[in-house]
Amino acid sequence: MPELPEVETTRRGLAPHLQGRRVHGVILRRADLRWPIPPEVAELLPGQRIEDIRRRAKYLLLDTAIGSAVLHLGMSGSLRVLPGDTPLRAHDHVDISLDNGRLLRFNDPRRFGSLLRWTMPSMAITCSPAAVVAARR
Repeated sequence: MPELPEVETTRRGLAPHLQGRRVHGVILRRADLRWPIPPEVAELLPGQRIEDIRRRAKYLLLDTAIGSAVLHLGMSGSLRVLPGDTPLRAHDHVDISLDNGRLLRFNDPRRFGSLLRWTMPSMAITCSPAAVVAARR
């Protein structure tokens, strides 16, 4: 399982490629990972601008104006930014295509990672008690 330094390194590597980009589309090739990927992710994410990519523990959060997509790499998962015409490899489960023609590809041979959920609002993930109380009002 990727440890915190690897997850943070992944976040830092992805941030310059994702921040400010608009999602063009989402392809879910295999949704039955460790936790099933909800089909609404493919419906909600397109058209959204990625405002930030954050890390909370071993989770990566893609923040947009309407919420955050939560990703977990599992034991062997990886996220890579690739040219849009990059051929598929074994275990490429999710593609998030961006407005610049590139894509964010999730590959996981063991299928222990996942695109977990769509949270709204993103401030509830900060784990600040005040933010959680305010979000419930």
